[in-house]
Amino acid sequence: MASTTEPELHRDGDDNAPPEDEDTGAQVAPIVKLEEVAVSTGEEDEDPILDLKAKLYRFDKEGNQWKERGGGNVKLLKHKVTGKVRLLVRQSKTLKICANHLVHGSLTVQEHSGNEKSCVWHASDFADGELKAELFCIRFPSVENCKTFMTTMQEVAESQGEEEEENKDASDTAAILEKLTVGEDKSVEEKEPEKVTKTEKVTVGEDKSEEKKPEEITNTHDKDEQGIV
Repeated sequence: MASTTEPELHRDGDDNAPPEDEDTGAQVAPIVKLEEVAVSTGEEDEDPILDLKAKLYRFDKEGNQWKERGGGNVKLLKHKVTGKVRLLVRQSKTLKICANHLVHGSLTVQEHSGNEKSCVWHASDFADGELKAELFCIRFPSVENCKTFMTTMQEVAESQGEEEEENKDASDTAAILEKLTVGEDKSVEEKEPEKVTKTEKVTVGEDKSEEKKPEEITNTHDKDEQGIV
């Protein structure tokens, strides 16, 4: 009869194998202690209006082709104090800035021809540390996200345009008031010399009257001498 017991497996050198490392529970203090550092993103004073995943492209005029800027999140951020809105795109892993520009009232977003998930617009971008006129194209995972982006961008541009007109009207009004104030000051300055001139005339007249006094004294003296004679 065959034995039903399983054969024991043996490996060469098992008898001389070192024992496995046991966890003693000892804690080793790190050689260098790292402190937490607060990292500023520049977005602390802004409220997000929109935050969507997308891939950004820019048009290369020299090569006459679209070049990828990076994939990540596109945000519309509104400043808490000034109320200005900017568009910011960062790469998902490196957080490198791919696009950074203000949304002005003259900005218009159009659907990219032949692709409902993409749209294009012109802007003066500051992502590279200096203002550059760029033509951007952004592509979203879905048509709904693209429409949401376009609608929000147009609404923000219109609101910023109204604020710019109000600020312009306020500046024009301030300039008019300043001109009026300057005109009033000039009229006052012109009138003051006239008053001084009249005063000088009066003074001169008084001096002439004083010149006549010696004559009157001389005549009186002559009369006295005649009376004595």
